[in-house]
Parts: sequence; C-alpha cells; structure tokens
Amino acid sequence: MTESDVIVIGAGIIGAACAWQLAKRGQRVTLIDDGHAGATAAGMGHLVCMDDDPAELALSAWSLARWRELTPRMPKTCAWHGCGTLWLAENEQELALAEEKQQRMATHQVASVMQTRAQVAAREPLLTQDLAGGLWVPGDGIVYAPNVARWFIDDAAQAITCVNEGAVSVDAPLVVLESGKRLRARAIVVACGLGANALLQENWLRPKKGQLAITDRYDATLNHQLVELGYGASAHAGGTSVAFNVQPRPTGQWLIGSSRQFDTLDRELDLPLLAMMLKRAHHFLPAIASLNIIRCWSGFRAASEDGNPLIGPHPSRPGVWLALGHEGLGVTTAPATAELLCAQILGERPAFAPDAWLPARLIRQEASA
Repeated sequence: MTESDVIVIGAGIIGAACAWQLAKRGQRVTLIDDGHAGATAAGMGHLVCMDDDPAELALSAWSLARWRELTPRMPKTCAWHGCGTLWLAENEQELALAEEKQQRMATHQVASVMQTRAQVAAREPLLTQDLAGGLWVPGDGIVYAPNVARWFIDDAAQAITCVNEGAVSVDAPLVVLESGKRLRARAIVVACGLGANALLQENWLRPKKGQLAITDRYDATLNHQLVELGYGASAHAGGTSVAFNVQPRPTGQWLIGSSRQFDTLDRELDLPLLAMMLKRAHHFLPAIASLNIIRCWSGFRAASEDGNPLIGPHPSRPGVWLALGHEGLGVTTAPATAELLCAQILGERPAFAPDAWLPARLIRQEASA
C-alpha cells in the first residue's frame, strides 16, 4: 500500500495549487487525476477581482495578491497577460454601480479607476460608442490555466507523486483507485470538481454549463479584458443567462463569453443560446461581425448551493477535506484556496477566518431552513 502525507484528488487548477502549496510546506503529496479535462481546460483563465459577495471579494482579492507574486516566476507557456479589466457601463445607473464596485474593492486594497465615456473610447476604440463610461481594474489579468496547473505540479518536483488513474472511493485514511490499488494518507483532499458528487456519493455541487467561442488571429486587437457591469447579476442568476465578456489572448485571438445554464450535463452546444451570447458581444463590440470564429465549446462550472466555494474539512468524514465549488472563479482563487486549505490541514491560523468557506455552513443552513 502506498502511503503519503496528503492525497489530492483532481489535478485541475485547484487541485494542482493545493498539491503545490502542501508540497512547499514539506508534505509528501500524491496527486490523483483521471485525465478527463474539466473546468480548468474549458474556462477563460481570467484573474479577475469579483465583489458580488463579501466572501467572494475577500477570497479573490487575497488570491490576486498571491498571483502577483507567482506570475513573474511562470514560463511563457502559462500565457500570463496583465491586461487588466475594463468594466463597461451602458448608462448612468450602471456608472453608479461602478462607483459602488470601486468602493467595495478599495476595502481590500484593490486599485481601480473610474472612466469617462471618452476614456473608455480611448482605451478601446473598437467598442460601441453608446457607453456611459466604466471602471478600469489594472491588477487583473489572464493566464492559460491548463499550463499553470502543470507548472504548479512541475515546480514541486519530487514532492508530488502523480497517479494517472481515477479514484472510485474515499474512506479516510484510504483512497481506492480504479485498478483496485489502495493509497493511504492522513489527509485526503477532494478537488475534482463535479466528480466529487459521485466519488463521495453526496450532492455538494450543481453543474453550471457555459459556452465559449474563439476567433482566428488578427492584427486588430483589444487592450483589456472587457466585461459588462451586468455580468455579476448574470453570473449569480438562477436561470439561463448570457453576459458580455471578451478577452484578448496573447495569440491575437479574441475569446468570447459567456453563458450559464443550471443543472445540465449535456455537452452539446446550445446553438440558440450561443447565438444570444454572440449577439450580446456584437452589441458591445460591433467589429466581431467581421471576425472568423474558428471554435466553440462548452464546459461545466461546479457551483455550491450558496455560490461560494467549499474549502475545509468535510463535516462528517474526519480526514477528508474539500476544495470544491469555485464555479467560474477557480483560476482566480486557486492560490488563496490552496493557502487557506493548507493552513487548516496543518493546524495553522490562515490569513482569513475560514468560516465563509467551510463546508459545514451548508449543513447548518439546511438545518435552520
């Protein structure tokens, strides 16, 4: 039987970051992954401060500070681009929302600058002229998340042992693999996204399907990640929705999002919804009509019941730890998630009180409902 200090199940951006952080703290880590590409491979790879919920703001701001320490070390293949985010206001009401966003982010030392209509047009000449202004967040950026996950693993070198096989059961201190092989560790971290429901035989997560499109390479480029100020409301809505979000990739391509559909695992593209998403993008960026889209795809975000991640001990299974439910912010919040979980596993005091992200909170909410 193979033994290690910690087993991490799932080698996406969250699992890889957790394994890396634990390895850096002297733990012998076994990282298990079944090779099925999940949200890390399908997502946009944005590093963006989100503030629609106090816990979301705290975790994303904390994590972005960690990213600023990490990105200078990463190779070019990780495609880090400090393009910042330009939040777009279509009217005076949304400008007021931008000012509120600025004030909230300032409480966590996240710098941002209000933009007039003229300043937005100067920053991004290809945008529609029918905008009231916006908010520029210079500290945001983008990465290519699959390569970042691999970099985390490679950077830890021999401290991480990779097992390319799926796990079929977790009963701490044991993990049983598809082959029947058993692994033992004093701590088991479940970080395999939506696969955690089947693995644990518990319903912690809901699927939130999203669709993306990417263009061919062009000389005409964008300077910032562009997001409409209604994005947060769309992201947290309960039904099907679309919102404008476009990234300039280092390749010269434009990555176009985004859409959300709850409680479906159908990988087929929803063409009417994709058309709605592209129409929304065209509303903000008329130049999209002249670009060739070379690929569209779908993926699945893993959402918790209250929209915040599950980071901490399983409430009824000693030795099992959860790092799940990051929905569309897994890349942004990966370093802070890893730091928060590592501190709890090692019995240390984390930089932030973990209460807002403890899995047990959902049990308490059910009991009080």
